[in-house]
Amino acid sequence: MSTPVPLAEIWRGEFLESVHLGHAVICNGAGEIVDAWGNPDEIVLPRSSSKMLQGIPLITSGAADAAGLGTEHLALACASHQGAAIHTDRVSRWLDDLGFSDDDMRCGPQMPDDVPAKTDLIKTDASPCQIHNNCSGKHAGFLTLTKHLKAGPEYIDPLHPVQKACLDAFEEVTQLISPGFGIDGCSAPNFASSLHGIARAMGFFSSAHTRSDRVSTAAARLTEAMALHPELVAGETRACTELMRAMGGRTAIKTGAEAFYVAILPEQQLGIALKIADGTTRGAECAIAALLVRVGVLDANHPATLKRMNAPITNWRGTLTGYIRPAASLLA
Repeated sequence: MSTPVPLAEIWRGEFLESVHLGHAVICNGAGEIVDAWGNPDEIVLPRSSSKMLQGIPLITSGAADAAGLGTEHLALACASHQGAAIHTDRVSRWLDDLGFSDDDMRCGPQMPDDVPAKTDLIKTDASPCQIHNNCSGKHAGFLTLTKHLKAGPEYIDPLHPVQKACLDAFEEVTQLISPGFGIDGCSAPNFASSLHGIARAMGFFSSAHTRSDRVSTAAARLTEAMALHPELVAGETRACTELMRAMGGRTAIKTGAEAFYVAILPEQQLGIALKIADGTTRGAECAIAALLVRVGVLDANHPATLKRMNAPITNWRGTLTGYIRPAASLLA
């Protein structure tokens, strides 16, 4: 990874103890770079931050409307949820309505991060199902598109019509030919792009409400769904949910594995993409909070902000030992 710069810092007392390096780009609605830190041309795997892009063909194909999907379905299609009942109950009903079952998904079972859901499984000696997977909403969307296209069951195959449609949409909104893909944690291909390309896509989403073509309409619907249902996009205590609530539905933000983050700001018509080089979530959450404060959509003193930006670090006795802070360059 070339020329990453400081984006978040760990201070212990008066000492700078650790630094999270990375890259960040802010684009306007036309895809032009407004601000950048590090290398905008860095090739990245956006991981779950690309779920909105993967959701575009679900709408442009007509599959979403044919299946009667509402805003909750679309929010779940973009989600990395924690397997709470509000997530798994909805995904189960979605599959039932399609005539599919848990066995038709290809994301794999995952123990939920939601404490009550996990505790219930442990107490009953039950195993997690694929609906508990944090990507089960995306996979329900893939199955919806699979059914609409009358395609085969192996929808995670890179050569499957569903994944070809996802790649087409990905390349259209990033305005770049993807150099390849990696296999994501949920077994679907995750297409690579430059960080500028991902930020450009977020800029496209941020200005989508000003256009009426079918891809822009799809992007606007997905953005609106995420902003309407922050609790479905992630879950209670999670940064995506709490920060979107703090911004009052004015933005849509989405994390991805290995410390990726994106934001869509329709009012400002700005898109943000960032990657922390060491893959540490705390660095990404601090940096995205700082950038959202920088562009004026997030209150620096909101409790949700203070959990991630300038957040206190305590030891096992509860003694304040330090802080995680954004690098000065993000606030300048």
